[in-house]
Amino acid sequence: MARMYAKRKGKSGSTKPHNETAPEWSNTDSAAVTELIIELGKAGHSSAVIGTILRDQHAVPDVRSVLGGKRISSVLAENDIGGSYPEDMMNLMRKAVGIINHIGSGNHKDLHNKRSLELTEAKIRRLAKYYISEGRLNSDWKYKRDELRLMVE
Repeated sequence: MARMYAKRKGKSGSTKPHNETAPEWSNTDSAAVTELIIELGKAGHSSAVIGTILRDQHAVPDVRSVLGGKRISSVLAENDIGGSYPEDMMNLMRKAVGIINHIGSGNHKDLHNKRSLELTEAKIRRLAKYYISEGRLNSDWKYKRDELRLMVE
């Protein structure tokens, strides 16, 4: 796939191997894995961090194979754990707040980061359009730079 804002092709990424069954060394107790996900979610970890912790510390290489196709984010949503915004959108909003703080703290001539802020805000708007169409955001939600710090949790 090509890069969106660069006139070059992107590097291909790795793909997970197609395994229908979990390895014999892995933890396949779905109740225990669900409890771990809920516990880590209440501790404030994101779903990506929870997946990494489960892989590295609890021998769960693929949560979806253990839970019968359910994702970590769906388990968190069933138990009302998580923020009001999707995780990828919240990460972009945190990035935008960091860039705004950088530009506002005496670096107002930093043209590269001004451009980076514009690109990040464009990504937020595109993602918001998608989430509004999917029903995960309110239909009257708008991105406002001056209210961004209040939205970031």
